[in-house]
Amino acid sequence: MSADPAPERFSVNQMTVKQLSLPELADACAESGVRGVGLWREPVRRYGVEAAAELMRDSGLTVTTLCRGGFLTADDPVERQEALGDNHAAIDEAATLGTGTLILVSGGLPVFGKDLHGARERVADALAVLAPYAADRGVRLAIEPLHPMYAADRCVVSTLAQALDLAERFPAGQVGVAVDTYHVWWDDRAPAQIARAGAAGRIHAFQLADWTVPLPAGVLNGRGQLGDGTIDLRAWKEHVDAAGYTGPIEVELFNEELWTRDGREVLTETVERYVTHVGRR
Repeated sequence: MSADPAPERFSVNQMTVKQLSLPELADACAESGVRGVGLWREPVRRYGVEAAAELMRDSGLTVTTLCRGGFLTADDPVERQEALGDNHAAIDEAATLGTGTLILVSGGLPVFGKDLHGARERVADALAVLAPYAADRGVRLAIEPLHPMYAADRCVVSTLAQALDLAERFPAGQVGVAVDTYHVWWDDRAPAQIARAGAAGRIHAFQLADWTVPLPAGVLNGRGQLGDGTIDLRAWKEHVDAAGYTGPIEVELFNEELWTRDGREVLTETVERYVTHVGRR
């Protein structure tokens, strides 16, 4: 383990260093003193969910979140049932991995669809089915609003206010929100919504990434390394801290350039950037 371990709340999301296999990720975390990891379903399934859970336990790692469930906006009955089935499986996987938080990305508009309100209501309908199932397995659902540029094809929930309007239909222990700086930094109402979420115990996850200018052509994979962009990351941490959130802080970077580099080097750099731009507490 590193002589100067990562801050206690620091967690690395698997996508930040997706070039590392799960065993390589576990080893790199041990070297860097990282105690928390956010995992993604696809690589976990390839490795084996039970095997991944055992690896995390044996490595002394806490799985802070599992990404992702969601995509609940289909208006076709068959597609809706398939989505519910996949989300039930995601909840089971989260429980097996020992994480209490499953991140949900709501899904975009159906093909040729234009009804944003109707799509959001279908998310609420799905949550009514999924939330009790998750609660029975010790898993909370965290609705993640995505930047409005993703509203059409990926996520009709664009703001924390919209996410909370959905979450508040259910008990706080069942449904809350994920606050991701990459997606909410532009919204001057977001700090008040963070306070709203914190007062009700609904901040279930907090993730960091920077916004670089200009954005790369592949916007989806263009999240900046901490400190490379325009977001005041320390200020956003202060917002969630003031709201009473004391949980893990994940760094989740979809970044093509980072993925071409040595993953252990990227992890070390990410911890250093976190300390510089966010702090050690």
